[in-house]
Amino acid sequence: MGASYFTDPLVLIIEALSSLYILAVLMRFLLQWCGADFYNPISQFLVRATQPPLRLMRRYIPPIGKIDTSSLILMLFLQILANFLIGLLQGGALGIGALTLIAIMELINLLFNVFIFSIIARALLSWLNPGRFDAASSILYSLTEPVLNIFRRVIPDLGGIDLSPLAALLFLQVARMVILPPLSQLAALIAW
Repeated sequence: MGASYFTDPLVLIIEALSSLYILAVLMRFLLQWCGADFYNPISQFLVRATQPPLRLMRRYIPPIGKIDTSSLILMLFLQILANFLIGLLQGGALGIGALTLIAIMELINLLFNVFIFSIIARALLSWLNPGRFDAASSILYSLTEPVLNIFRRVIPDLGGIDLSPLAALLFLQVARMVILPPLSQLAALIAW
């Protein structure tokens, strides 16, 4: 049994817990930004799960307009901390610059994933159960509608077939391919 026998389970636990909590903070940030229903049960869960650290941080970090800077800083801090702990466990700790850049890159990737999977889920729900309105559908609608509206303005009406989800998915994938590789290369340069 090597060292990885003991460290791999710890790495898995750190990755899972930090990823879930960062996702909760990101979802709260996005739903607040897009004006989702605050009284939705999913919104209420996200608020309750993320309120303790954000309440403390909001005393010292004010929002900038509609942007909740406390949420952004909390996500960045948690991602840096998780990456640092995983690096320590795997025997390759990085400097703060590389950790910060990797954390930003991972948060941007998570943001892309949230929008991509939300658009796919919304499209599937509209095909499988059109017209149904529940807590999850409401959240998906609130989250994806600002993005899809941008593409609906550009894509002409094709007789009742909405191609905006397809165009949004294509755009998000291309944007990910354009944004993330340079950040990854820069993080690799800083790490060495």
